[in-house]
Amino acid sequence: MPHSTVLAPLAPLAPRKKRRVARLLSRLRGKPLPTDVGRFSEPLRIVIVSDAAPPQVNGVVRTLQQLTQHLKGMGHEVTFITPDMFTTVPLPTYREIRLALFPGAKIARIIRAANPNAIHIATEGPLGLAARRFCLRKGIPFSTSFHTRFAEYLNARTGIPLSWGYAFLRRFHAKSASLMVATPSLQTELRTRGFGEPVIWSRGVDVERYKPRPDLQDRHPDGLARPVWLNVGRVAVEKNIEAFLELDLPGTKVIVGEGPRLEHLKKRYPEAHFTGPLFGEELAAAYAAADVFVFPSKTDTFGLVLIETMAAGTPVAGYPVQGPADVLAFTPDGPKAGALDEDLKTACIKALHLNRDDARAYAMNFSWDACAKQFIANLALEEMPVEETVEERAAIEVVG
Repeated sequence: MPHSTVLAPLAPLAPRKKRRVARLLSRLRGKPLPTDVGRFSEPLRIVIVSDAAPPQVNGVVRTLQQLTQHLKGMGHEVTFITPDMFTTVPLPTYREIRLALFPGAKIARIIRAANPNAIHIATEGPLGLAARRFCLRKGIPFSTSFHTRFAEYLNARTGIPLSWGYAFLRRFHAKSASLMVATPSLQTELRTRGFGEPVIWSRGVDVERYKPRPDLQDRHPDGLARPVWLNVGRVAVEKNIEAFLELDLPGTKVIVGEGPRLEHLKKRYPEAHFTGPLFGEELAAAYAAADVFVFPSKTDTFGLVLIETMAAGTPVAGYPVQGPADVLAFTPDGPKAGALDEDLKTACIKALHLNRDDARAYAMNFSWDACAKQFIANLALEEMPVEETVEERAAIEVVG
């Protein structure tokens, strides 16, 4: 088609479409994009891709649920792509986790329909891999986050060497425009492992839901003997729950959650109280009714449950490792809210004598609004030509 024929019908483009054409032409010419392109004052369209979603109960799921809620509250449009939108099969040895089968074509259709300003890939599973392939094929920048110690979990379950797991993770995140991590210590660790320059995306807590309930401290709702030692999370080998259940402690040990180790632990420790998974108000009440929250995991990257339980006024006890050490190092007052020790029983006894008001006050340092704003600041924002518009196709022909 002659160039004059193409140019004649083109009306003046709106500012947003001008940016789209400028971006497409810049890509075609191989030139760098203008520095102001892709940063907007208007609400954003954000796609978040996650292989972790309800009915799974873990920190990743709750983090993304809270994030999505706050992003929408700020006026942004969020498309959340999760396994329930696809045909799935259960993960071997962990049936609660569903894996999407052949998601590539459908995930591409969903992203095109959303026409996003930013794509965030939260997990390294089948959906994350499919979204990553789509973005790389289309030349679309994307961000990722490091929530789970996949290499350690794989090693604990299958014996696959850590080096193999980290090689996969490095490859997965290598093309990310922004790799988000929860804590400075994880940022430093991944930097030394060859993950480039991760950026900080901290976590928040719903302080209206998770709050002290003095009436539950007078008498435990289930009539359990005090002190009540609580653990909440996946009941899986990597959570090191046996280290908690083996402790010689007075009172009652309570385990909230489900997972592949649940039946094994129920049989081995019949004196412990296993509730199964709890949600919403029931979970909030479980936090508030406990005397100490015991966190025996040595593999978590953050531990959202720690700030949830502190918001309910319950001090925490754990090992001085990444995750709990980071959470309690947020301000100099952190040690008033919890106790860490290489001897977990020592940490538990120390935590039992801490002031519940101090735990609540410390949790108030964590805000989901600030977390959501930090997330947006880390996104690879762009007005993305997922499919060319008429004007863009015309621009291509004009360039020749």
